[in-house]
Amino acid sequence: MSSGPKVEGSAKANLHKHRSTHFKIVIVGAGSAGISVASRLRNKGESDIAIIDPATFHYYQPLWTLVGAGEASAVSTKRLQADLIPQGVAWYRESVEGIDPGKSELTTDSGVIIGYDCLVVCPGIELAWDRVPGLEEAMSTPYASSNYTVDLAPKTWELVQKFNGGTALFTAPGTPVKCPGAPQKAAYLSSDEWQRRSILSKTDVIFATGAGGIFGVPEFAKVLREVVERYGIDARFNHELIKVDPDSRDATFQVTTDGVKTESTIRYDLLVATPPQRAPSFIRESPLAHPDNPLGWVPVDKHTLRDIRYANIFALGDVSDAPTSKTGAAIRKQAPVVVENVLATLSNRKLPANYDGYAACPFTTAKGKMLLAEFDYTLKPCPSFPVINTQKERTDMWYVKKYGLPAFYWNLMLKGRGK
Repeated sequence: MSSGPKVEGSAKANLHKHRSTHFKIVIVGAGSAGISVASRLRNKGESDIAIIDPATFHYYQPLWTLVGAGEASAVSTKRLQADLIPQGVAWYRESVEGIDPGKSELTTDSGVIIGYDCLVVCPGIELAWDRVPGLEEAMSTPYASSNYTVDLAPKTWELVQKFNGGTALFTAPGTPVKCPGAPQKAAYLSSDEWQRRSILSKTDVIFATGAGGIFGVPEFAKVLREVVERYGIDARFNHELIKVDPDSRDATFQVTTDGVKTESTIRYDLLVATPPQRAPSFIRESPLAHPDNPLGWVPVDKHTLRDIRYANIFALGDVSDAPTSKTGAAIRKQAPVVVENVLATLSNRKLPANYDGYAACPFTTAKGKMLLAEFDYTLKPCPSFPVINTQKERTDMWYVKKYGLPAFYWNLMLKGRGK
């Protein structure tokens, strides 16, 4: 057996690079979902596990919204991946080149062939800048940014600080994105900052989204509409960003009204954009992607999270087509379900665990205020704190977002603990 390259960071990471091998359980992706599943499997005594992910660093991405508002540093969201891979799990620090579910094996970009008894697919999501011509080019100008990369989020705060009035445009696609509340949060936190600096009255804040409404859960949508009204935000729905001209600072939208599509252009002085998103290319181009879904999501039973075609494959997190929000909170509830069902599959038992669609969107509506929207497949509120009223903006929830959730993530969730 040949050993792989040295790993930066903790020596506990078990990095492997055999040319052909087999594991009982293979996990594709070492993000929130992959690490959580691996840790829970190890906690249950499973030892024949491999995880495949090329990343050197791991990020707590939900905090990037606060980075873009000057309330957190980018470095605070970053850890070495080697320090997080559970001890005893073989780590292939490579990319997946192809997946053959018929043979129950996959191939890495260096040609390593890895067989599996069960495959857990959770590689996360890919930013599809190319789906909007000019959008990525706009990010290199002094008028545009995004909170969807660790490099751009600090720039958002720089531009918000320098902004002295004009048209501030915040965009979101109508197709699924990770942390779908993040585009709104950027608009709210920026408006709050401009209100504090007494320039909000000189600013036209536009939130243009391809979605048909502010939020899908009526109880929380009511509160968010009040926030929009408070800041005087011009919320435009069914507005899909289709083109950006970085030189003229024009953003062009496809607007759908009663089934009729037209185009509308907005000139901006500041653009904070959310790029369209899709499954990674190796998933989109594999048999795992549904042929009728151009974004490449893996079709699963929404309760068991098992692939609807392959009995020994499970998918969770952003890459699955489970009809819920793509959030870390959803992953927190999905991971234990996948672990129980993987173990049942390996022992030829009936799948015992079911995911109810729980997801949460912590809407930071101002510095010091947060609306915690928790819901399930029924789109009914399902609060984790039933003794308090979470259907309003709260200061205590702001501290949960800023301090509590990151601590829970690093110290419990990624270690396979907590509910």
